[in-house]
Order: sequence, then structure tokens, then C-alpha cells
Amino acid sequence: MSRYRNVSRKNTRKKSRQLKKANPKFIHFLSLVFVISGIGLLLFPSVFRNFTETKTKQSSPKTTQLIKAATLSQDEPIKIDGSLVRNIVYKEPPLRIVIPDLAIDLPIVMAKIINGYWELSETTASHGMGSANPGEIGNTVIFAHAREGLFLPLRNIKKDQSIYVLTPNNWLRYKVEEIKEVTSDKIEVIAPSQDERLTLFTCSGFLDSKRLIVVARPNRP
Repeated sequence: MSRYRNVSRKNTRKKSRQLKKANPKFIHFLSLVFVISGIGLLLFPSVFRNFTETKTKQSSPKTTQLIKAATLSQDEPIKIDGSLVRNIVYKEPPLRIVIPDLAIDLPIVMAKIINGYWELSETTASHGMGSANPGEIGNTVIFAHAREGLFLPLRNIKKDQSIYVLTPNNWLRYKVEEIKEVTSDKIEVIAPSQDERLTLFTCSGFLDSKRLIVVARPNRP
């Protein structure tokens, strides 16, 4: 009986040593799995976005139409309202936008209408063709990518903060009155208005699936 117990103890100690030897390898394996999974989660949005852009470019039509019913790509701005397709002589177009509280200071270019959407600059803010001039009655629409050096800080904007828009002859000041997030099909936010207003927008939400809208109105002496 004593001999049997000794053998049993030896077997137990042997198994214990084997488990101790195996544990570090198993723990190392689990660590690698968690690290790889974490990297995959971090890279997924970027990879998915690049894949979407590639598919969009491959399927883009060769002919340009002013109005076209199509699903909005996640990296494109809001589809324009049909009433914005009109000829306007821009005597006082916006040239620059400054939001001191967010350290935003960007040049502005005119965004042409392509396939029913406003063209989106990769390096500047854009003024939607067909929207109002700053300082005039109507909706002045300015937008940019949600990236560093562009409109990424817009997510931190607050009500009552000041926005400055430069035209060829004036600096115009606006005060933020409304901040909201909408789906990409809510084109009424950039439709013409009966009052003077400034509307800023950029991408937001998971995989840029939504739009951050900032509405400001004149704040001048």
C-alpha cells in the first residue's frame, strides 16, 4: 500500500511539473491571440473604408449628371438638394474659415456638383456650389473631411462659440446655435433657407456613417 502511494505521489508530481512547463507556452499563445485580435479590431475600420472606396471608384459612371439617385458613400458629403442646382454669381464667396476655440483655420474652395454630390476637397474646407454667399439671406454650407488638420476638431464644438468666415472684403462672425448628428440621407439640413445662416458639416459616427451638423447664425454689431 505504501509503495502504491509513493508511485501515485511521483505520478502526481510528474504531472504537476508537466503542467508547469506547459503553462508558459499556453499563456504565450493566448497573449499572441489577444494581441492579433486587438490589432485586427483597430485596423478593421480603415480596411473596410479603403475597400468601400475601391468598390465605389470601380463602379463610378463615366458621364456626369447633376442629379442622380444613389446611395451615399461613407466618405462623401451629403447628397445635394435639387434646388441648389442653379447659376449664382459669387461676388463675395467665402475664402477662409476660422474657429478659434477649436484651432481651426482653413482656406475654402468652391465645391462643384458631380453626380448629384458636392465635390470634396482633400486638403481644404469646401463651400457647396448653389448655397448662399456669407452675409446674404440663405444657407451658406461649408464642409470638410473629419481628419486632423481639417474638421476633426468640430466634434468638440459647443453652443455660443464663434465662427469667423472671410470674404474678399469682410470678416463675418457667426454664433453656434445648433449641433446635431444625422444620417447621410438628411439633405434638408443643407437646403436653402429663408434666413441667413451658416451650416458646417463633416463625417461622424461608426465608420463615418453619420454627419455632424453645426448651424450658426450672424453675430454682428
